[in-house]
Amino acid sequence: MSKYNYIIFDCDGVLVDSEPISNQVMVDLANVLGATINLDYAYQHFKGNSFKECANKISKLTTQKLPVDFEEQYRNESFERFKKEITPIEGIKDVLQSLKIPFCVASSGPVNKIKLNLELTGLLPFFQEKNIFSCYTIKKWKPDPDVFLWASETMGFKIDECLVVEDSLIGIEAALRGGFDVFGFTAHDYKGELHKKATKTFSSMKSLKELLKL
Repeated sequence: MSKYNYIIFDCDGVLVDSEPISNQVMVDLANVLGATINLDYAYQHFKGNSFKECANKISKLTTQKLPVDFEEQYRNESFERFKKEITPIEGIKDVLQSLKIPFCVASSGPVNKIKLNLELTGLLPFFQEKNIFSCYTIKKWKPDPDVFLWASETMGFKIDECLVVEDSLIGIEAALRGGFDVFGFTAHDYKGELHKKATKTFSSMKSLKELLKL
């Protein structure tokens, strides 16, 4: 039996395979404005970050001023690509079906993005309004731990009863700042950085099931 009574999942890269799509859109928009970056750069500098922080980084790389509707452009283009390309993380549905304890999603993305991607990947039935937590709602973004603290408090669990599952260094840092144990999903940890920070790491959802003793 797992020692945890509640699990807080990140969304992008943990539940849904959205990172390649969203980061490529960000790269394409940045390069139109004069940046010369690629997907590897995006994974290194954008992954796990808030949109505002990503935009700040892009503004320092471009030859043109970011348009006032830059986020709207990004959301529109990424949402259209999600509708055509997004898939669930391999094995995650089996994990969610096997869990005997409650769980939620806590993401840096806006609620409409979270719901869209969960719906497109067939995962939305596992989540309801009460267990979807967005940084946009509280205006605090990772590595600030507030979204995790908000989730655990709202659902009635103490910090030491909860486990956070993340795939980015920024997300892991947020969990640790809040006092949570955090498991790092390393399938796209190209530089092998997560094991240095996370409580434990795993490379597949099958391995997560084994760690959780499901």
